[in-house]
Amino acid sequence: MLELRHLRQFVAVAEELHFGRAAERLHMTQPPLTMGIRQLEDLLGAPLFHRTRRSVALSPAGLALLPQARRLLAQAEQLGPLARAAAQGTLGRLRLGFVSTIGYGPLPGWLKTFREAHPGVELALREATLDVQLAAFEAGEIDAGFVLHAPGERLAGFGTVRVQGEPLVLALPGDHPLAVHPTLRATQVLDDPLVIFPRAISPSLYDAMLAFYRDRQAAPRIAQEAIQMQTIVNLVSAGIGVAWVPETVTRLQRPGVVYRSVEDAGLACETSLVWRLPQPPVVGRFVDHVMAAAPSSHKETP
Repeated sequence: MLELRHLRQFVAVAEELHFGRAAERLHMTQPPLTMGIRQLEDLLGAPLFHRTRRSVALSPAGLALLPQARRLLAQAEQLGPLARAAAQGTLGRLRLGFVSTIGYGPLPGWLKTFREAHPGVELALREATLDVQLAAFEAGEIDAGFVLHAPGERLAGFGTVRVQGEPLVLALPGDHPLAVHPTLRATQVLDDPLVIFPRAISPSLYDAMLAFYRDRQAAPRIAQEAIQMQTIVNLVSAGIGVAWVPETVTRLQRPGVVYRSVEDAGLACETSLVWRLPQPPVVGRFVDHVMAAAPSSHKETP
């Protein structure tokens, strides 16, 4: 079987063109070096050197083999550093899911600084809601993800860092009678038809929204369900209804839509970075980076 030692011995002799000097360079005696070259020639089925009592020269086979042997040895030398970098999380591939709302907020900046700090990590991004991310985790298709949920909720069996908390505000059509007010009260918004995401998208947040109405002896009139926040905002602009959205969504300016805070609503949401345990090194690197970039973050593990 061809071994790296055979290639090292061959390169030493090829560069020195002298068995004695090559043996000294390799810190070995000449007889085992000569035997190693003969083994390599037997393995390859061709002479690699023309030998006389006074000279050693590369054969055509040796000339052809030399650059390839150097390349293989150089690659072999990189195996250790590559393995250590992967074990330390500075090399590899991170498959990251994220909800659209974090994309309106700090995520682009976090990704930029992470790429700069860890150029050896390839990022594969996938925008997906909670239900889609859970299926992707189960299928082994993502390594970590940003998910949206009601305050205090968590996913069992996942490591978690809470990275962002924010109030929910109300998106209204621009011609809505309440749009003239800078802020609203809860009693003013109970009767409007509602545009909302399906419960599977974020069960805890969906239930919190419905509880807002139930606690005030009102029944929400769901006019339309939509998955993406951008679609929800577009439906509001079309006059389909009003919608509760995270405050960061107000950065999505759409003609025909205004955003208003509801002072006594008490509705809020949180975004968390989640991952399966035990975490791969590259996930640990990303978690540490996000925690450093978001000082108010809080890490939890099962």
